[in-house]
Amino acid sequence: MRIGYKLATEAFGPKEIIRQAVEAERAGYDFVEMSDHYHPWLDVQGHSGFTWSLLAAIAAKTERIGLVTGVTCPSVRYHPAIIAQAAATMQIISDGRFTLGVGAGERLNEHVVGRGFPGVAERHERFREALEIIRLLWRGGYRTYEGKHLRLEDARVFDLPEELPVIAVASSGKASARIAAELGDGLFATEPKGEIVGTWKELGGSGPAYAEVPMAWAPDEDSAIDAVLEKSRWAVTGWKVMSELPNPVNFDAATQTVGAEHVRAQFAVGPDPAAYLSGAQQYVDAGFDHLVTQNAGPDPDGFLEFFANELAEPLRALTPSS
Repeated sequence: MRIGYKLATEAFGPKEIIRQAVEAERAGYDFVEMSDHYHPWLDVQGHSGFTWSLLAAIAAKTERIGLVTGVTCPSVRYHPAIIAQAAATMQIISDGRFTLGVGAGERLNEHVVGRGFPGVAERHERFREALEIIRLLWRGGYRTYEGKHLRLEDARVFDLPEELPVIAVASSGKASARIAAELGDGLFATEPKGEIVGTWKELGGSGPAYAEVPMAWAPDEDSAIDAVLEKSRWAVTGWKVMSELPNPVNFDAATQTVGAEHVRAQFAVGPDPAAYLSGAQQYVDAGFDHLVTQNAGPDPDGFLEFFANELAEPLRALTPSS
């Protein structure tokens, strides 16, 4: 079992994100993971630094910890040729520590370039073409691609690493699981659903299976719940909502009725390690082997200390219940 720390780029400024990554390495984490967003989920979060700049800075300030995007959309706001080049460079400067997590995107971040945000079927078509382009460019040489939605003209990534990055593909259903199986080296998900992992494997998928586990550490449960309600209540809305709303103000409006009971149903909260292990066990039972601790509590340093002293060893020891 590999354990990662979610760097909340929407909730902290760029320098603080870099500092937390360094501290996560000291705390014993295997990797750090961060989203690749243009906007925060809520205005109150107040941040959304450029992920690729942060990755480079973290690579320079750390020695062994893995670096993962969770996840980049390579088909709307970015052209996949840019992501192919960026990921190859990250793999080189991090000495092979980079994993490219990719997904079909959310309207929140992708609509900003004025190309609109297509429906699910077209998103998946564009996403598949984007991954085909990345794979093509990573074969070396000058490459051209003519797709239904995306094109590439006489392009070459000159700096390619000896070992290419793992591509972990975000999946929430059969269509995206098929893309993950056919064009990815791993899986990425946010829900403890065994059918996601099972479908991916049935379709021929293999490799690391990443999942984000919602947590909120604080010395008492009420403080943890209050922190989630203030800045992370968007997380209880579900993927269909999270992928479609265009701006933080919409997420604020959509989550006005979220209460403590909703937080308790989804997050491990407070100071008791047993609650965190119970939450993580659901993901282990679903087939995930790379768990990301997604702390929404008010004290990141307190959580890192809690992880190092009380969570790291038992989390790594988890095995499927059956």
